Amino acid sequence: MNKLKTYPQWFLFLPLAIYVVFFLSPGLLGVFYSLTDWNARSMGDINFVGLKNFREIFSADENYSQGIFNTLRFTVISNIVKLVPALLLAIMLQKGLRGRNFYRTILYLPSILPFLIIGLTFKSILNFNTGLLNTTLEFLQLDFLKQKWLTDLDVVWFSIYGVDAWRGIGYVMTIFLAGLNAIPNSYYEAADIDGANFLQKLRYITLPMLSGSIMINLVFGITYGLKVFDIIYILTNGGPGHATQVVTTYAYQLYANGRYGMSTALNTILFLITMAVGIIIVKVMSKQEVQQ
Repeated sequence: MNKLKTYPQWFLFLPLAIYVVFFLSPGLLGVFYSLTDWNARSMGDINFVGLKNFREIFSADENYSQGIFNTLRFTVISNIVKLVPALLLAIMLQKGLRGRNFYRTILYLPSILPFLIIGLTFKSILNFNTGLLNTTLEFLQLDFLKQKWLTDLDVVWFSIYGVDAWRGIGYVMTIFLAGLNAIPNSYYEAADIDGANFLQKLRYITLPMLSGSIMINLVFGITYGLKVFDIIYILTNGGPGHATQVVTTYAYQLYANGRYGMSTALNTILFLITMAVGIIIVKVMSKQEVQQ
């Protein structure tokens, strides 16, 4: 017979100790060092400077606040750019489309490629002089469409969103497909009998029943957007100028230059933003579970 077992509380000691040593302690140390002038030249003489690093980050003379804005903007827009097309593709491929398994595989493959490979490939493709995109446009006599995709302030963010969407849409679509397959077909049959059109079924059946999948994609997407680094660093290295710098690329550059206190201050701000967003998401998900 299977009996419910109650384990003693000391069983929690080991996982709690691991969490404190490897996760909580480094985070608290980061907060402490963000309040100091820790740098490569004063390793043995670290002085407490309070909120000086944070004042410098948000000062008008520096570009760090622009990096925070870029991070938040990327998080919002990249989610929109991926969620909407991924949902439409999932709906299309969930129906009886011939060769749908092949299309699913093709769309999902980019999401398993390493960021380094994707970044280097598209950096070559989007090169103004020798890139495949501009070369193809020139061959088709569409020279007026040629752009400096990674160096023009007006188009560089569109290039980044495009590359990121190419990589991530298939992953988001797969989560939506799992949600769509869990919706009973009888709901749609009843809607057909009532004469509902596609938009009505989408609004009153599909989207409400996909709320769990939408929330999962939002959680993953927001987490990814707030800590984005690889794709920005490889494609533009934060350029042109500081136009595409995000918090993580600034923190990396500051640390590489030996300004460890400023680097940890930026990471602390990112941690606080992530924690605030996480609390909001947890509250929304809890409320949703209660309603369901």
